[in-house]
Amino acid sequence: MTILNELEKVLRVSDEQMEYFLEDENIDLTKEYTRKGIEKDNTLYCCDNLKSLIHLIKNGYKDKIDLVYIDPPFYSNSQYYKKVSVNVEGLKKDFEVLAYGDKWESKYQYLEMLTLRLKLIKILLSNKGSIYVHVDQRMAHYLRIIMDHIFGEENFINEIIWSYKSGGSTKKRFSKKHDNILVYSKTKDYIFNPQKEKSYNRGYKPYRFKNVEEFQDDLGWYTMVNMKDVWSIDMVGRTSGERVGYDTQKPYALLKRIILASSNEDSLVADFFLGSGTTIRVADDLNRRWIGSDIEAISISTTKKRLALSEYDYLVYVDEELGSRENVSLDLSYNIGVDEISLRLKNYHLNDTSIFKKTNHVDEFLSLEKDNSLELIDYISVIGVNNKSELLLEKHKPDISDGEFTIKLNENYTYIYLRGFDVFGNMIKYILKGGEEIGN
Repeated sequence: MTILNELEKVLRVSDEQMEYFLEDENIDLTKEYTRKGIEKDNTLYCCDNLKSLIHLIKNGYKDKIDLVYIDPPFYSNSQYYKKVSVNVEGLKKDFEVLAYGDKWESKYQYLEMLTLRLKLIKILLSNKGSIYVHVDQRMAHYLRIIMDHIFGEENFINEIIWSYKSGGSTKKRFSKKHDNILVYSKTKDYIFNPQKEKSYNRGYKPYRFKNVEEFQDDLGWYTMVNMKDVWSIDMVGRTSGERVGYDTQKPYALLKRIILASSNEDSLVADFFLGSGTTIRVADDLNRRWIGSDIEAISISTTKKRLALSEYDYLVYVDEELGSRENVSLDLSYNIGVDEISLRLKNYHLNDTSIFKKTNHVDEFLSLEKDNSLELIDYISVIGVNNKSELLLEKHKPDISDGEFTIKLNENYTYIYLRGFDVFGNMIKYILKGGEEIGN
């Protein structure tokens, strides 16, 4: 079968899948409301992005999103990791745990996955909306054909080349030092705010042309021109203060440029392969509303940490089928009073040691589980529920280690529960009030 025949099959199969999934009414997600101060309809999904896309379509978000940026797997046949810092016998040590895998049976399986999601994203894009798809040389040419079909050749805007210095080299070819970002719109009436960049004069000397404004910096003289489609932006370095330990983290400056160019203040911006959470961190800072989605709990935990200083509220939808809660146990004690909860976390246990396959540091983690098991917990929150869910407590590593918390109650909640994630991405849930008091 030829490549064109295979691509035709990918498009046909994705049409059949989309029709099937849009008819499915059973998108069962648990809703939590994170009250931080300023109300805004920001939403974070911990689920397969297929579920989040369909959930949004069925809940009033058709034609509502002004900008989608996605950084999907690259068809690299590799594994990617998240750095985790823990205290072992009083010393801080960094370990790597599996964040996600990028392995596929074939390129066509990969393309079927992505094509279905691109078709659903188009339904959500507003008439002034655009989509940025971040890939590399492995799949860019296939996706260009597929996106021409979905969005229309006439709605192709740019292929942006993001060039960088990081990575290896070889003597067998030119070093691969760029990614491809394909940009399409839904209609011709899309948001675009031209961005400016420096253009240095020849010899770095002043031209002194009439009516041309010139500037000078340490290198020399330059003018400001409309930005080109080749962007030289450094990757997030190993020693950068921006780094959150996520292998495929994209730089803040890259997403800032995209969001400023293709959205306005109070636009709705979305990322359905959220990863380290850079997109919504930038969107939040730039006063955009946002939607983020990822199937990996490590991604959600990392993103929640990056949102810790945000003043905006956000909804959280969680797929309760994720996380293998039967494989973990949390031992705790608590007392619920009239206006507060006294909570003490005692011990965290992994019932299934195959979880350790996500790391190359099995012995260290086994020792940690025995001697200081709370170091295995990456994030916890306590949620109170009446008519809507309210965040009562939120803690991230390293502020979990002592395990003792006092939680103020704003009202008499009918249902209270603890939600958390461990460093391996397992989901933790413990009901404190309003149902059978169960562990995980």
